[in-house]
Amino acid sequence: MTIRYPNGKRYNTKLPAHNLPIKKHTYSNRGMTLEEELNETNQFYLANNLACIHKKPTPLQIVKVDYPSRSAAVIKEAYFKQPSTTDYNGVYKGKYIDFEAKETKNKTSFPLQNFHPHQIEHMNQVLEHNGIAFVIIKFTLYDEIYLLEAQHVIEFWNRQLTGGRKSISKQEAKEKGHLLQYSYNPRIHYIAVLDRLYFS
Repeated sequence: MTIRYPNGKRYNTKLPAHNLPIKKHTYSNRGMTLEEELNETNQFYLANNLACIHKKPTPLQIVKVDYPSRSAAVIKEAYFKQPSTTDYNGVYKGKYIDFEAKETKNKTSFPLQNFHPHQIEHMNQVLEHNGIAFVIIKFTLYDEIYLLEAQHVIEFWNRQLTGGRKSISKQEAKEKGHLLQYSYNPRIHYIAVLDRLYFS
């Protein structure tokens, strides 16, 4: 199947749908990607009536379909209808929650090129309307996950626009962000950090 972005650029379908490499199996995450870990966490939150947060669906414009049989249809070509904003949104304790999830194999930093300008603008708009926006970044080689509030991500983004470094160093993520520990259930208990930051 061929999927294209709104600008016509081909989407690499050889990677998983979340466009991230599959991480090798480790004891701590049992081979799960960050997206899978967050989806499992959000399912736990929903099942236990703690929060209502979901992964945003990506709307596709289907342009070519093959019908190999009457009972089956195979999508051969599709386009993303519009650029995506962030990965997840929902409601927690009456507040709108919106966040992006990213992984990197880089040892020392997270490249800012992994964000798109419209994602930064979207997070800024969420903040302007008194919502809660943040990014969850996983350094896969260390199995370390940080929650970084949107205002810091926006600061780092603006820094590179004025000639500063084009990445968030791991040290900066550690200093400005909040380390998320693995647990059995929920897997990545990120709303515990939100409780400390916004609801204490």
